[in-house]
Amino acid sequence: MTRAFVFPGQGAQTIGMGKALAEAYPAAKAIFDEVDEALGEKLSALIWDGEIEALTLTQNAQPALMATSLAALRALESEGYAVTDAAFVAGHSLGEYSALAAAGSLSIGDTARLLRIRGEAMQKAVPVGVGAMAALLGLDFKAVKEIAEEAAQGQVCQAANDNDPGQVVVSGHKEAVERAVEIAKGKGAKRAVLLPVSAPFHCALMRPAAEVMAEALDNVDIHVPFVPLVANVRAAAVTDPATIRSLLVEQVTGSVRWRESVGYMAAQGVTEIWEIGAGKALSGMVRRIDKSIACTAIGTPEDIAKLKS
Repeated sequence: MTRAFVFPGQGAQTIGMGKALAEAYPAAKAIFDEVDEALGEKLSALIWDGEIEALTLTQNAQPALMATSLAALRALESEGYAVTDAAFVAGHSLGEYSALAAAGSLSIGDTARLLRIRGEAMQKAVPVGVGAMAALLGLDFKAVKEIAEEAAQGQVCQAANDNDPGQVVVSGHKEAVERAVEIAKGKGAKRAVLLPVSAPFHCALMRPAAEVMAEALDNVDIHVPFVPLVANVRAAAVTDPATIRSLLVEQVTGSVRWRESVGYMAAQGVTEIWEIGAGKALSGMVRRIDKSIACTAIGTPEDIAKLKS
């Protein structure tokens, strides 16, 4: 079977994630220690014993989800599985950074610091209440793109996440996103709901954050990954460090082309996807994109034990 490793994005965070991995595997605990040290604070204490409201703040959620994913990967490695067993790595939004850290393209410390900067920059880019995101269910990407254009009316409204054949997320000015929700309902959407996010990610309103990330990424070493990355904004494999750097900047304002990314991996012969880290959201999306791909979510010692049985 040809395998790909994928890494979740924001929304997957839960209090306690990764704690059992850290208790069962010294290599997993070492990741949380390294992230704590890189950030100069006990993020692990927040992840395992804190308040969900604090963990959900984007500047915390982003490095926390990466730490949990990398801890799960280190636990897998302790059991003899390796990232080089995969034909590709990919991640949803911030998960792209986890994928690059997993594939040795970015160091763990740099990834944690970049995600803290990214989270803070995304939060600061748009004052709270000015932007919004909404999930439109039951409509395809083309239909949602047209709805977003109709809803914009001089404001920003973009199709931000093409998650699967029946779930597309729009992002932009709050009023424009609310208009998109109403238009979508009129055009046969099964559901159209505003999302509980703190900023309008992956749209033009994030340009100030993209500028911050361009500067931050200029100051870190990016290596050729051990395994090709299927990049969000390209839905195709990349390995060149300079290209990876520019695509990470583009990703801040660009659409997450997840449906096409999974389609690309399937076309390259991927038959099995392992979701590494918190939750099972990506596994659900993958099943809706291509039922022939076998999905396994790995976020606990029990999940790893099942692989061995």
